Amino acid sequence: MQLNIKKLGLSLAAVTLLTATSVYAADTKKVSANKSASASKSSYTENQFLDTFSGKSKSLVSAKLGAPAKKELSVKPAGAAGFLGKVGADEKNSKRVNVEMWYYNNIVNYDPKNKYKETEITFVNDKVMNIAFFNNR
Repeated sequence: MQLNIKKLGLSLAAVTLLTATSVYAADTKKVSANKSASASKSSYTENQFLDTFSGKSKSLVSAKLGAPAKKELSVKPAGAAGFLGKVGADEKNSKRVNVEMWYYNNIVNYDPKNKYKETEITFVNDKVMNIAFFNNR
């Protein structure tokens, strides 16, 4: 009986891994197909970019810039609930906050001849809350 439970567990793990891999592969194809579309968009100066996108919705950013080169979702760190309880935060009565980061490559100029390698746009509940420009990644 113990051997059958192990086989069942391994089978479920294999199915889960294959499903996750196929979903990731499909998403990677979409992002790479849209990467060239976003690269053909016009470039911005730092101030133009900040004025154009600060506080705007995710749909407006997507419409103007196309699909990002990379997306990341923020997750609550392990042990955060214990820390929040110590400082008096009431998680049961608070609203869920969705944080997502989108990354675009080579769209913001910092001088007439050079562009930042990467621009990070952070959305909090589908509104732009933070914009960062990077050359060191």
